[in-house]
Parts: sequence; structure tokens; C-alpha cells
Amino acid sequence: MEIYLVSIVLASFLLIPFVLKTFYPYVWMDILYFRDLLRILVRFVSRRRRRPLFFVLDRFLEQTAARPDKPFIVFGDESFTYASTDKRSNKLAHALQTLPGFTAGDTVALFMGNEPAFVFTWLALAKLGSPVALLNHNIRTKSLLHCFSCSKAKVLIAAAELKEAVEDVLPSLIEQDVTVLLMTEHCDTPGIQSFCRKVDEASDAPLPRSLRSHLTYKSPAVYIYTSGTTGLPKAAVVNQNRLLTALVILSSNGVSASDVIYVNLPLYHTAGFFVGFIGGIETGSTLILKKKFSASQFWDDCRKHRVTVIQYIGEVLRYLCNTPKRDNDREHKVRLAIGNGVRAEIWREFINRFGNIEVKEFYASTEGNVGFVNYAGKIGAIGRVNFLHKKLFPYTLIKYDTELDEVIRDSNGLCVEAPKGETGLLVSKITDIAPFVGYAQNEAQTEKKRLRNVLKKGDLYFNSGDLMRIDTDNFIYFQDRVGDTFRWKGENVATTEVSDIMTLSECLKEANVYGVQVQGHEGRVGMAAVTVKEEVQFDGGKIYKHVVGYLPSYARPRFIRIQNTVELTGTFKQMKLKLVEQGFDPEQIQDPLYILNDSEKSYIPLTVQVYNSIISGNTKL
Repeated sequence: MEIYLVSIVLASFLLIPFVLKTFYPYVWMDILYFRDLLRILVRFVSRRRRRPLFFVLDRFLEQTAARPDKPFIVFGDESFTYASTDKRSNKLAHALQTLPGFTAGDTVALFMGNEPAFVFTWLALAKLGSPVALLNHNIRTKSLLHCFSCSKAKVLIAAAELKEAVEDVLPSLIEQDVTVLLMTEHCDTPGIQSFCRKVDEASDAPLPRSLRSHLTYKSPAVYIYTSGTTGLPKAAVVNQNRLLTALVILSSNGVSASDVIYVNLPLYHTAGFFVGFIGGIETGSTLILKKKFSASQFWDDCRKHRVTVIQYIGEVLRYLCNTPKRDNDREHKVRLAIGNGVRAEIWREFINRFGNIEVKEFYASTEGNVGFVNYAGKIGAIGRVNFLHKKLFPYTLIKYDTELDEVIRDSNGLCVEAPKGETGLLVSKITDIAPFVGYAQNEAQTEKKRLRNVLKKGDLYFNSGDLMRIDTDNFIYFQDRVGDTFRWKGENVATTEVSDIMTLSECLKEANVYGVQVQGHEGRVGMAAVTVKEEVQFDGGKIYKHVVGYLPSYARPRFIRIQNTVELTGTFKQMKLKLVEQGFDPEQIQDPLYILNDSEKSYIPLTVQVYNSIISGNTKL
């Protein structure tokens, strides 16, 4: 009898894994995720308790002490070790201290593309305890001045190739008594100081910790600009605490010091800065820094530098899949791709073509207070929801009326939760653990992201502006963005900003900007329904020149539709839904249609032939 009972017990234990795998297929992955989450929390809390206060810079200094001769930044044929990076940033910090009127702790704006100087300068400013505004190097004139002013920076440091862009706004900067520094040996423009020689001549001695003794975890560390539903870009305030949490992104995904990370996304953006740069500091990895993404050079770079980890946004993987197939497509060392925004079909195509690369899709936003990680590797999902995660960072999906562009509330004035399987707006509770800091110098836009009386009277949630869906297996999927923002070429485009700029032109009276889907393209391409001023002819050449002069390439409307009037809702909002649905088919639309043509430097009539070429994939946008 005892042997029989023992046999039953043993059989039961042997059956447990089978039962779990059959009825709870993701339970072991959930357990491993809980373990990783706990380890991250313990590390974060232990760092928060350190005295003096521990910041991202301190982690860099730890890595420099531990591996001084290891390459940290590789840029083309140049290589900079952790120690040489540290010393170069010391020189920059000492040179900055010699500037009249500059005090350690003053905010500085960095106007620079992906290059080692970006890394050196940020580290230098961190050593001085100065917040840094990371300006998009594609912006010009009005947008540039707006973004600069948001941060209340006293100094602008710009790359040499951006001299003309700086000169365009120089009178306004001089009027604000801003110190303008150009990363060059010589500059003959009055009001702009060349800075490289001062840096070369400065000391590389370590900076005293006392220079940043004023910092707390609530102090702003960086300002990262994000397009919102209305107006010009907003400066999301990333404080020292938020930056400290960013350290764990790469290490929580199994990245270590032995990895080589390919950073080709802009450092002024959350993905390049947080995941690539800051994440690399945490892990002690080598960063292969690329000026900009190039699909044709991508895998050759990876092979040359023995890259093991790559970053992506959805479009990156699609662009790679669209390159001509080669015999050596699978000849590389890449084992992990981490990023967000990849469609399920592109995900499948990518791993089928380029090999067994683990794709770690995640969801997060610059200013948001909740994120998800697809740790189970479910193709198409942005993450997996579970009890522990929701307990630490309370969130829910609520019903949303996309036509009225507002949340749906019940008779008690509370929001209505969307059931599993249905699309809803992601909102996350604002708590001490999950705060929402908001936007610099923009309380109105900060308040717009706060949602009150969600599940009970008096509660406060962050409105992500993203529509999601949770399936029966607890995987969460991104569905769409709400409001007046669409995504194109990996960038968020604020339609109101584009509309305002278009109506500054000589011949346009009104402009209703929106995004339309194009088969074979990720995101939505910009289109504008416009009205022309009385007694003025539409001039495609002048509009092209105006748009190119004011907007970066990703924000320029590719299509223009001329209407007699711009339709408005009862609350005087521009109607977009019908326009989005109608798209840009000249056989379906009676209004005159135009397409942006870079070779002719004009908006030219959109013919049926050109339309068919776009739809067939022969013409790329």
C-alpha cells in the first residue's frame, strides 16, 4: 500500500509540469518575470538608499573604475574607452566653468546629432549637476526657438554642421542673453563662440562631487521633446529618479558587459537615449554609435563590429526586411533585438530571414508612468499583463469614443472599463511609485494628460493617448493612437503644429492635417485638406518651399487635398475621421489632389498612375 501511495505522489509531481504547460502555458515565464522584477526593485531600492545620492553618472564612474580600457563608444573608425570618455567629459565640464555667467546647475540645451561629442557633453553636464534639453537636430526656426525656450536654458551647445540653423534664430537667442557655443575650432559669426579649442586646452581632472550636491531625485535630469495632440513639441521632464529607473532596461533583458550594442536611433529620443546610451552605462557594454540609421549598411556594420544587441522601432525592422536578399543575411552575431512598434507580420519575416534573433518588444512613453515587456515573446504583443505588475503600477483600459475623441462615462460620471478582447484607452494611476511629472513650462498640456474620476471619485490617472486590447491569454496589443497625433518614420507628428505652419504660407487659409494609412508602410503618412485664400492661386512650388523650410521631412504632408471649406464638428474641431477613411485615391475623391515631389521641389497633381504606383509598392514614400 505504501509503495502504491508513493507511486501516486511521484506520478502527481511528474504530472504537474505537464498540467501547467497544458493549461497555464506561460506560468514559468511569469515566474521568471516576477523574479526579474523583484531583482530590479531590490537593486533600485538599494541605490535609492545610498548616501551620498546615487545617480546615473555614478554608475558610469563605477564602470570607468571597473573597466577603464574597455571601448565604450565606437564611432566609425574612432574608438573611445570608458577612461578616455571620462577624461574628455571632464575637459568639457572644466571649459564650461570658464564661461562668464554660467554656473554649475544651469540648464543647457544640446543641439547635436549622434556623435561622440553628444555623449561627452551630456556626461560633462551631469558632472556639473546641469539639466540638459535634448533638442531634435531636425527642427528649425519657430520650433527650435520654442523648444529651447521651454527648458529655460542659459546655454546652447550645437554641432558644427548645425551652424546655419543656429544663425537663423541667433537674434532671438542674443536678445535672451543666451551663450551660444559651436563645436568647432573657429567661428566668425558674431554671437557664436567656437568651443573645441577651449575644451582641448582645459584640464581633464575629475570634477568635485560638491558641484552636484544640490541635486535630489526630483531634480530634472533631461528634457526630452514629445509631440502632443496640439501645438508645438512639449518638453517632457525626466527627473533623476526616472533616469535611475532607466538604467535597468537593458540589464533586465539579459544584456551584459560582454554585449556590443548597435545604437543607430537618435540620442535625442527616448529609445536611443534611455535604452541605448543609459542602458549601456548600466551594463558596461560597448556602444557602436551610428550617425543615422542606414538599412543598406546595417548588417555590414553588425558584422564588422561583432554586434550582439540591436535596437529598433517598427520601421527599422521593416526597412531591413525590404533590403535585397543576400547570401550572408544570417551571418552575424546579433542575438537580441529590443524595441517597440513592430507589426506581427514584419516580426515573423524578420526572424525567418535573419535568423533566430530574440525580439523583445516593449511599451513605454517618455512622460508615461507605466510600461509593458513582452517577456514571453508572443509575436504581435507589446507585453503581458499580470497581477503583480498591476498591483505595483495600477492601470486599466477604459472605453473611448474615437469619433467624439473623448472617454465614455457612466451615469455616475465614472469611466467604463473595457472588457477583455475589446479596445480601450490605456490609463495608469498616478502614484508615488508611478508619478507623472509633466511638461516644462506647459501646465495646460500637463493637465490634459491627467484624467480624474476614472474608477472612483477623486482618483487621478495618466492618459496615455494609446488604444490597447488585452486578449484572453493576458497579452496586451497596441491598436492605435487617439487625438491629433499620428506616427510616421518613427516620429510622432502633431497635426495642429503642422496645420499652424502650413497656414503661415502665402496662399493657404486653413489646413486640416491628418495621417492616412498606405499599404506596405508602417504608421500613417501625413495628408492635409486645405482651403486656398480668396483671389489667390494654389502654388505647389511655394508651398513646397514653405513646408521644407519649417518642417522636418517626417512631418511634411505628402498629400494635399484642396477643399472649398474645412468641415468642423459641433464643438468647432476639425473633422478628420471621414477624411482619414477616404484616403488619397484620385478616383474616389473629386477634390484636387497633390503629392509632394522632391525632385521637382513642388506639390504636383496626384494622378491615377502615381497613385497605383504607390499602392503597388513601386513608388516609396
